[in-house]
Amino acid sequence: MFEHILVPTDLTDRNRRAMEIAIKMALENSCKLTLLHVVETIEDMDTEEFRKFYKALGLRADKKMDELMAQSRRQDMVIEKQVLFGRRVFEILSFADVNGVDLIIMSSHRLDVENASAGWGTISYKVGVMSHCPVLLVK
Repeated sequence: MFEHILVPTDLTDRNRRAMEIAIKMALENSCKLTLLHVVETIEDMDTEEFRKFYKALGLRADKKMDELMAQSRRQDMVIEKQVLFGRRVFEILSFADVNGVDLIIMSSHRLDVENASAGWGTISYKVGVMSHCPVLLVK
């Protein structure tokens, strides 16, 4: 059913459940799985100092993703990783579109029923609404 599953991650433990579900679905569908981290950048701040800072963040993210993949790797599946720089929602959606992703699985949080509108600005909500493919939000 699915050929390429994308798991955006902020590299924290709260993404573990989304990763577990993605691995199970990837194994069941014999599909490719990509782990994606986006380093949020500040627009119009392209100085040498910021480039060094972003490079360090990218290297740290790459190392952390290697650790996550080592914990989850199975011989019978392909897990790839990608670190991008930019605006998180835009980069997630662009990556999904350009790379033929047909399912995005990401962590979300429970909304407060009394203040539901507070959750409308989250990355998971924006990706869920604007994605060209199905999005599974894991709580």
